[in-house]
Amino acid sequence: MSERSFDVVVIGAGPAGEVCAGRLSDAGLEVAIVEEHLVGGECSFYGCMPSKALLRPGQVLAEARRIPGAAEAVNGLDVPAVFARRDEVINHLHDDNQTPWLDAHGIALVRGHGRITGERTVQVGDETLTARRAVVTATGTEAAVPPIPGLREARPWTNRHAVTAEEVPPTLVVLGGGTVGVEMASAYASFGSRVTVIEAGPRVLAREEPFAGDEVCAAFADAGIEVRADTRATAVSRANGRVTVELDDGSSVSGDEILVAVGRRTLSADLGLDDLGVEPGRPIEVDDALRVPGHDWLYVIGDANGRALLTHMGKYQGRIAADRILGREVALRSDGALSPRVTFTDPQVAAVGHTLASAQEAGIDARAVDVPTGGNAGGSFVGPGAPGTARIVVDEDRRIIVGATFTGPEVAEALHAATIAVIGEVPLDDLWHAVPCFPTRSELWLKLLEAYGM
Repeated sequence: MSERSFDVVVIGAGPAGEVCAGRLSDAGLEVAIVEEHLVGGECSFYGCMPSKALLRPGQVLAEARRIPGAAEAVNGLDVPAVFARRDEVINHLHDDNQTPWLDAHGIALVRGHGRITGERTVQVGDETLTARRAVVTATGTEAAVPPIPGLREARPWTNRHAVTAEEVPPTLVVLGGGTVGVEMASAYASFGSRVTVIEAGPRVLAREEPFAGDEVCAAFADAGIEVRADTRATAVSRANGRVTVELDDGSSVSGDEILVAVGRRTLSADLGLDDLGVEPGRPIEVDDALRVPGHDWLYVIGDANGRALLTHMGKYQGRIAADRILGREVALRSDGALSPRVTFTDPQVAAVGHTLASAQEAGIDARAVDVPTGGNAGGSFVGPGAPGTARIVVDEDRRIIVGATFTGPEVAEALHAATIAVIGEVPLDDLWHAVPCFPTRSELWLKLLEAYGM
């Protein structure tokens, strides 16, 4: 047995943990980060990064096909080349390109499973790490596999299998119409798979504005992707290499592979939290300083606290937690419903803050204003003829924007302006004087404000 002492011990070297550790170390603290798998975490190797590497080529081709002069030169995807680029992005599932960053910031990397064994104490194998100031948990989540009869025995794909596959299945069944489900449906359809999406709710992307899911479904129909909404899987079996999914309407769907994308499960079951009176295996409750109530030395950031399962929000929480540990009086301001989020389908769906429905449920006197995303000069050059809607949700009492949603080609980069408007609570009378350049798609802001009545 050996012992080492640090100012802060961070459990989990995904984006949230890395950001927190780096900020603390750069401020002069002695920091250790504990990781049992890959430095860089789910996002770098099994989530955001490889999925976008798989999605981007098909979207570039789709955009080129909308542009006269480029369309005539477009051929099909080179799928092996797409997979090769994906492998470069994830460094062939090695983290030796991630660890130099830790070294450069003076952060000690401890390999193994970290378990909290007492106040400010973390056990990693035969080594005991003690923290003089704080322990930060950033252990993330994994794909949830629902208890559908036969599903586990059918050896389903999760996001990890989908983004690291070496071959394209001729047919693919996707359980779940959330972000992971629709993104992977989009990617594999672009590779030539015949894809069926099974969604228990009335539409895909159910947490976003209804028009967002409707427009994605319309694009899926054009791409040959079948969406079975208001439908649940009741049993799954695999025989002779094929998967069959029995549905609650009495029908069935078959495929070569099945992807489970129905949600995430917090990795908190074996962290020693039960000894601290915290229920293991569930999102860990924290206050607005990211601390566990009753344990002011213990912080939980990222997916592990369940507040916003998004990489950028985990990194934001990492910065807030680090600042609190450093003695700065800061707290979360944007979280939960205020989180910006993007689904990288074609059309993309980019949103921040409330939907009209969630704003009304929150007691806000809300009004929605819609314009076509491409209904301006810039839209005639980017995504010409492609469907898309831009919506702002206005708090009529305060005359500020409390939510925005954009659909259409390449709308992800339009989102940050909306995020600034929502988080900064910029009055509409001030936004009216923020003049968009001509001819850019940013003129949709002018169109939205005009439609509102400015």
